[in-house]
Amino acid sequence: MAFFHQPARRQPFLRAPAIVLLLIAALLAIHATRVVFYPEAMPQIVYQYGFIPARYSHQYLSSHFVRGGSLLERAIPFASYMFLHADWTHVGMNSIWLLPFGSMVARRYGGGLFLLFFLICGIAGAAIHLALNWGSTSPVIGASAAISGMMGVAFRVTPNAPEAPLHPLFSRPVVMFSLVWILINAVAGMTGFGAGPGVHLVAWEAHIGGYFAGLLLAGPFDRVSHARRKYPEEAA
Repeated sequence: MAFFHQPARRQPFLRAPAIVLLLIAALLAIHATRVVFYPEAMPQIVYQYGFIPARYSHQYLSSHFVRGGSLLERAIPFASYMFLHADWTHVGMNSIWLLPFGSMVARRYGGGLFLLFFLICGIAGAAIHLALNWGSTSPVIGASAAISGMMGVAFRVTPNAPEAPLHPLFSRPVVMFSLVWILINAVAGMTGFGAGPGVHLVAWEAHIGGYFAGLLLAGPFDRVSHARRKYPEEAA
């Protein structure tokens, strides 16, 4: 008996969702633009668009006779800091981490919710960093906090059944992974390990803030995503 197999369909070179590849391309393009066209303007760009806790401290601003800017100018860095990176190693490493974890989140929630999740986790990371480093003049840049939030989702997903319900927050795998992640970031923050040649400090508090935001928001985003799939007309 002869068995006839249909020719295998061509598989795409990258299986990552388009929205994840577009976000990575945006991070790389922004960094390339800064390096090529504004090589000497990094301090000014970081001051304006990086996240600097001292910008929000009235005591620091008044004692140093510095203007913190308008309400909008103070709000923008909560998001814009995610799109700035110190060097190619920094943006490259973040892109490598974003590819698998971002792809998992995008497949589970869809492109629009993926971008919203990315921004919320990054903003949460900045807020936690601000609370724990009030008045600090050290700027925070990079997408690591937002990517850490996506890791929070990944740790609640069953690897061999990604569409299955999320693990409970206090389940053994989630607690174990969380403890390991906190330990790694604390060590990196104290030693600078893994920061790369152009990054002098690891904003580990922002990573932790983004991670726990992702861990906690995974459930609500799951419910919104399921509702959109179940009632696409109403959700549109």
